Amino acid sequence: MGRPAWQAGRSRLVCSCLVCSGVAPPGSGAGIDRGASVRLVLVGPPGAGKGTQAQFVAAHFAIPKISTGDIFRTNVSQGTSLGLSAKRYMDAGDLVPDEITVAMVRDRLAEPDASDGFVFDGFPRNVRQAEILDGILADLGTKLDLVLELVADDEEVIRRLSGRRTCRTCGHIWHSDFDPSSREGFCDHCGGELFQRDDDLPNTIRHRLDVYGEQTAPLVAFYAERGILVGIDATGLVDDITDRAIDALRHLDG
Repeated sequence: MGRPAWQAGRSRLVCSCLVCSGVAPPGSGAGIDRGASVRLVLVGPPGAGKGTQAQFVAAHFAIPKISTGDIFRTNVSQGTSLGLSAKRYMDAGDLVPDEITVAMVRDRLAEPDASDGFVFDGFPRNVRQAEILDGILADLGTKLDLVLELVADDEEVIRRLSGRRTCRTCGHIWHSDFDPSSREGFCDHCGGELFQRDDDLPNTIRHRLDVYGEQTAPLVAFYAERGILVGIDATGLVDDITDRAIDALRHLDG
């Protein structure tokens, strides 16, 4: 039986291309017609599974996954000035201001592995960022190929995220409903204490969804008007969602 969508990071995502089957390494382009680069954006509310689907799509097309979340966490952990500024907004459940996000993204796109394509997870979050991204790509002589929207109901998102419990010791994530530890409050793997992160509290999640609705959802109309938006149902088992994502992107597979 497949895993629920909230457990997406634990599912083995299966693809018939040589990269995803393990025969060739990511970045090799094996089994894929790379006559044209593939540049994608994933949009959707928090908890919709963007990170998991971005990983699968990146492996399928042999392109890097660019996550603003990863970029933020790296800067925060390294104590950079951008990271410290971003942390204040992240802790409050607010979106990081455009000037901070764009500075990080511009640097990331300048790295060699992004020259032949990418899949963005978590950027752009609003129309202004989308227009800025258009400008960055225009400077590089290219443009987006497709925007994939993951659609999930608010109550389903709250149910997925608010049930997560993280181990303080090993970092393993359990779920109070779908994947509980055998001892309530303690990790089965290492015995560490389980806790609920501040950004997994229901009120914080609702606030994040409100912010998404106000600032990020208009991206759907923006990209739809350009004719590059495709939406898929992001509820159900993760493998089913992955199948929908790959079907939606199949015309880009050479």
